[in-house]
Parts: sequence; structure tokens; C-alpha cells
Amino acid sequence: MSEPMSALGGAKSEGFASVREIGPLGMISLRAKADVKALPKAIKAAVGTGVPGLRRIEIEGERACGWMSPDEYLLVMPYGAVAGALEAIAKAMGGAHHLAVDVSDARAVFRVGGAKADQVLAKLAPVDFATLGTGELRRTRAAQVAAALWKEGDGFTVVCFRSVARYVFDLLATGATPGSELS
Repeated sequence: MSEPMSALGGAKSEGFASVREIGPLGMISLRAKADVKALPKAIKAAVGTGVPGLRRIEIEGERACGWMSPDEYLLVMPYGAVAGALEAIAKAMGGAHHLAVDVSDARAVFRVGGAKADQVLAKLAPVDFATLGTGELRRTRAAQVAAALWKEGDGFTVVCFRSVARYVFDLLATGATPGSELS
């Protein structure tokens, strides 16, 4: 089996904010109602976090669990950990109704960093970045495409579909062009 490749080969851009592709990352879309008793155990077994609250992401080292909707969670982990995480979820969920799918190769992930990283994203997404705190997750649009994003440290992680990775990277890189800072 060949080594996994990121969508854009680790693309990078430097402007008033840095933009870089990160990955490949392992990702599982886990669908289950929040009241399923086995859900906390399954998430803990897969990524080591608790169940995140509404529009939140729980991060534990290289692993995370993000709230995507009332019955959907995005589990993030090293690429090679997905198979084990799927097994752990299946075991923990037992007979409880759920769906766990490896979506690693269907997603691209970017990191927008620096003191003005919020300005890059403010040009693309209808989110009030002044009030977006660490650990908050938003499902939104980056210009014309679906995206999810969350604040981490001095920047943001952005997830989009792999099929639009070049479009999103170019939007982010253009948005960080020196001289285009927001006043």
C-alpha cells in the first residue's frame, strides 16, 4: 500500500498570515444520537476526548472530536490510526445504532496562522471572529464551498472537501496577500 498523500502536497503560502496544508490526517464521521449511552465511551476509545458540546471541539494532543450537528461528530487523528479507531468505535457502540465512516481521503485540512489569521477567514466566512473562542467549531462556507473551522493557538484549522482543496487554498492565500489587511 502506498503512503497517503495530502491533497496539495503540503502547499504553503506566506503573507500577512501563513497558510499551509496539513495532513494527511485521519478523519472519521461518526453519526449517532447524542443520547446513545455508548457514545461517550466510543469517542473516548477512538480519540481520547469527551463528547463535545454544541459547536465545540475537544482536542487531546493529535486527536480531536468536533460537534458537527446534533447527531454527527468529526473525529480527527493521525492517518494511520483510523482502522484502530473504527474498531474501537464498533466495540464500544456494540448494538447501538450508529454509522462510523473513514472520510480521511475525502477531506483537505489547512492551517491559517499568525496574529491576523482571523482577517483572512473574515473575508471568506460569515463568522464573527472577534467572538470565536478557542475550542469553538463552526460549520460554515468559505466563499462558495462548505467548510468547518476552529481556533487553535494563534490561528485556525480549516477543513473542506478534497475536491475543492485547490480553490480553498487559493482563497486563503489570496486573502493573506500583504497589503490586503482589514482596517
